[in-house]
Amino acid sequence: MNKKIAVLGAGLVGHAIVKDLAKDEKYEIIVYDNDAGKLTQFNGIGNIKTHHLDLEKENDFSGLLKDVQLTISAVPGFMGFETLLKIIKTSTDVVDIAFFPEDPFQLDGLTKEHNVTAVIDCGVAPGLCNIILGYQNAQMDDITRYECFVGGLPKVRRMPFQYKAGFSPIDVLEEYIRPARFIEFGKEIIKPALSDIEHIEVPGVGTLEAFNTDGLRTLLKTVHVPFMKEKTLRYPGHAQIMKMLRDNDFLSYKEIDINGKKFKPIELTSKLLFKNWQFAQGEEDITYMRVIIDGKKGESNYSFTYNLLDSYDKKTETSSMARTTGYTCTSVARLLLHGKNLPKGICPPEYIGRDESNYNFIIEELAERNIILHEEIKKLV
Repeated sequence: MNKKIAVLGAGLVGHAIVKDLAKDEKYEIIVYDNDAGKLTQFNGIGNIKTHHLDLEKENDFSGLLKDVQLTISAVPGFMGFETLLKIIKTSTDVVDIAFFPEDPFQLDGLTKEHNVTAVIDCGVAPGLCNIILGYQNAQMDDITRYECFVGGLPKVRRMPFQYKAGFSPIDVLEEYIRPARFIEFGKEIIKPALSDIEHIEVPGVGTLEAFNTDGLRTLLKTVHVPFMKEKTLRYPGHAQIMKMLRDNDFLSYKEIDINGKKFKPIELTSKLLFKNWQFAQGEEDITYMRVIIDGKKGESNYSFTYNLLDSYDKKTETSSMARTTGYTCTSVARLLLHGKNLPKGICPPEYIGRDESNYNFIIEELAERNIILHEEIKKLV
């Protein structure tokens, strides 16, 4: 009997998840989205069924997920937490890429009560970077530093923003207003997003700027490393423009009144930016990630650097952000579908990386899709 998978959301990343899973004829994919136009891209694919539905209006997912072995949540971040809660209540395992702002561990008790494995934050960063840290944390005796630099960018830079969004624009704007948490000397430090701008050189790309965002997420609770930070990468100059918008309330959720009508500035800004930040058909993008992990194993100190540079796939017309985020998600989904016993409860990706066989499986799955992680090892004096 074919295994049934429900995918909630067929957007910029969700569609890549669906098509990757549908390559395996043993899977029957059921896709839900409130945009009927997005569902037409699956027409003619035999093992995909589509349903035009507004998930926000569904209070109970029991009927939607009947006989489903695994659910993947690829909804926008603003509806991610409630969507995950509804999935858990159906006692269905789930892999989630919604990147919602709420603390997922609030649902840990309920998730265990329903005997569910809920893998959250399962994209490229957070996601793949967490898997790498989880793997090294299990391999080494002590980790002293973890740094992640990551960004998705258009291949061709266009002023003024020099940026386009590989996922929901409002989720990007959320990154620019949410305070950034990181660890220094073992203590949590909070700074504004878009702060501490520095420049790094990326072979094949050039100079990029890195700035603080709140990307450590679950790592703040699940691992104990005295120095940890995550920074977002953009082309130089982008951060200053977004700071100007943020500091002048263009990204505010506080309602304002204009001629008797109330609206939230961030919603208007998101609408206006979407036309500038939307990739044209066939427009190429890149994703770059650099992870640095320093630590000790035995009597020696080591520094591990992981570099990933991925590009738009012309053959399948799939964006790099959809590839790196979506295929990390489908790799973990296959772990569950193959019967791998992952921890019950809220399961951040770093838990998955603790198992060397899980780590190797995911790296090999990505490599099969030409997403190559390059590892450099330095023995420190």
